[in-house]
Amino acid sequence: MDKFWAHLIKVQPDPDPWVVVVSALVALVIVGFRMPWQLSRGLITIAHEGGHALMALLTRRKLEGIRLHSDTSGVTLTRGRPTGPGMVLTALAGYLAPPLLGLGAAWLTEQGRITVLIWGVLLLLVCMLLLIRNLYGALILLVTGGAVFALIMYAPADIQQVVALVAVWFLLFGGIRPIIELQHKRRRRQARDSDADQLARLTFLPGGFYVFFFLLVSVASVVFGAYLMNPL
Repeated sequence: MDKFWAHLIKVQPDPDPWVVVVSALVALVIVGFRMPWQLSRGLITIAHEGGHALMALLTRRKLEGIRLHSDTSGVTLTRGRPTGPGMVLTALAGYLAPPLLGLGAAWLTEQGRITVLIWGVLLLLVCMLLLIRNLYGALILLVTGGAVFALIMYAPADIQQVVALVAVWFLLFGGIRPIIELQHKRRRRQARDSDADQLARLTFLPGGFYVFFFLLVSVASVVFGAYLMNPL
């Protein structure tokens, strides 16, 4: 345990500036182009549904499970009062989870806590696996968790650092695109049960306000995350 703790809290040296820049460009390409985005969007869905689940637990709602679907959508099932602060906070947490998780990961990266970050991601995936209620969702989490575990066990420290940087940028950039896609669907009236529209029914504010709020938090997270990881 002493050796594991020493390994866990070990501080890695700062990456070279070009590594930070290239990792940001790689993440931007993944998010910006259709094919890589379709292949990786499910990771953002995992963070999104994890945000709903965590907030449901924090607000003492009964969490019944999480489902992840092959079209990269997902749903978190909870029970409790259909209105009130707990329901509002649970609905708010989904779109805010990926950028805020990316911001927290950016802070850990800036502190050189890459090992803590990777083990933390693995722990979150294991916790979500216990809540999954469909086969596809379990398969996706097992594959993702297996890849993270292999990274921990077999990849050298510099490779872990590069992968962590790409993942941090991906969470930051990837938190913005689903919000833009959400607004496009709302304009075509194809997202009547979206988080923003549910919040509009729960409160006196329109759905467009919540879309703007999601976008504001996501952009602010990118700005602060970039500031933390600024190679200069």
